[in-house]
Amino acid sequence: MATHLTDDQRRIRLAHRHLLHPAARATRVEQVADALVGLHATDAATVFLSANARLAEPSAAEVERALYQDVALVKLLSMRRTIFAVTAELAPQVSAAAARAIAVKERATLLKHLATGAEGWDERRLAETEREVLAALAERGEATTAELSVDVPALKETILMSPGKPYEARQSVGSRLLRLLASDGHMRRCKPRGSWLSSSYPWALVPPWPDVPVREAKAAVIGRWLAGYGPGTLADLKWWTGWTLGEVRTAVADLGAVEVALDGGATGLVLPGDEAELPPVEPWAALLPALDPTVLGWRERDWYLSPELVPALFDRSGNNGPTVWWNGRVVGGWAQRAGGELVWRLLTDIGAEGEAAVAAEAERLAGWLGTVRVTPRFRTPLERELTS
Repeated sequence: MATHLTDDQRRIRLAHRHLLHPAARATRVEQVADALVGLHATDAATVFLSANARLAEPSAAEVERALYQDVALVKLLSMRRTIFAVTAELAPQVSAAAARAIAVKERATLLKHLATGAEGWDERRLAETEREVLAALAERGEATTAELSVDVPALKETILMSPGKPYEARQSVGSRLLRLLASDGHMRRCKPRGSWLSSSYPWALVPPWPDVPVREAKAAVIGRWLAGYGPGTLADLKWWTGWTLGEVRTAVADLGAVEVALDGGATGLVLPGDEAELPPVEPWAALLPALDPTVLGWRERDWYLSPELVPALFDRSGNNGPTVWWNGRVVGGWAQRAGGELVWRLLTDIGAEGEAAVAAEAERLAGWLGTVRVTPRFRTPLERELTS
């Protein structure tokens, strides 16, 4: 393990490979998704904000083209049971490596809830209802959950969740079943009925993906991660994928990943032939959104995120809010007020040059947002404070 990749080298790689340096920005959204393996899509706004932070010419229309017109990006409930927007090219590997196993667990969980919280439901009725939904969707071409519920009334039935608990509540069968069908790879989310911030979207059928052996798929996903995020540790990979350590070790071995020394004494991994150092880059700033893939790319984050900044920038569940970056480090947070004004606060002194660069990035972001107002799905202490 002769190669030592310093934290400075990791930050230089991040600037290039995460397309955050102005000279590295992409022209198409597919390039961004490929560079990051996938874009976090739990919050509808994140896909647009993350992509446009890395596009040479930011545009919401460019993201909509990839998602809905060309269907070049597909949203899958996959790594860590998180929704990722991945390229159509990578979707079969992500499905085989992560989404299918999650769908099996989702089905078992739904059957359990139906057995205890709804009347007249069993595995046979669930299968029948799924067939009816797929047939109705094939007839309509595209439909919302509410529209499908007209064709398949069973979707309107409800499940009592957490019965007897103070937080018991009812959920519609439709909301759970359609999510399951999407996890199984039968249907996809289409363009929302409203702005690109809306979570009210119709569904459409998708053609079946080619079968990929699970072991091969896991190696492909890990290989993409190492190409974009390496060096990283086994702990990083285990956390990011949500897989067992054994599964991660097998994929790493299949790839022939190479060990490198990291600052602090840890052992990192890179793809074979990726041990060389990169030349320094010019200073750069970035404003990244809540749940951005770069912020959540590693489990061990001290090399780009000082622990003392975490309480202000993350919620109690570990979700990050909007962040300000300077030369590969998180240095503060930003928010958008109700009137549209973009505001930020630096939690680290970055000097006059850094402050000017952050201001320029804020102006760039405000320019393409225009009249759109964005509120993160998961609110963090600093974001709330900036918007109060």
